Amino acid sequence: MPDKSYLEISDGSTSFVGKDAVMLMRNTALKVALNSYAKHKLIMNRAWTLKAMLQAATGVTGIKYKRSEAAKAAADVGRWCDAMKAALPVVDTREGSQ
Repeated sequence: MPDKSYLEISDGSTSFVGKDAVMLMRNTALKVALNSYAKHKLIMNRAWTLKAMLQAATGVTGIKYKRSEAAKAAADVGRWCDAMKAALPVVDTREGSQ
């Protein structure tokens, strides 16, 4: 059965519906966390260490990253997010959008 993922935009919110859409949200958060680490050495929470973030990025891109490559990993994950966002249909439920 094919995944029927989509992004739903309504007044004041965006919903990520379906498996692929949820992966888009997760990887967008990963990209932000990697960028925050690369620029400011900021860790988003105790469990989301640099090692854990780089392992997650490897799971997305298939490329193994060194500790010094957080910015490269963020850019690679960002490209994946851009491609997935372009591939997912968008449902606009705002008033007057039709």
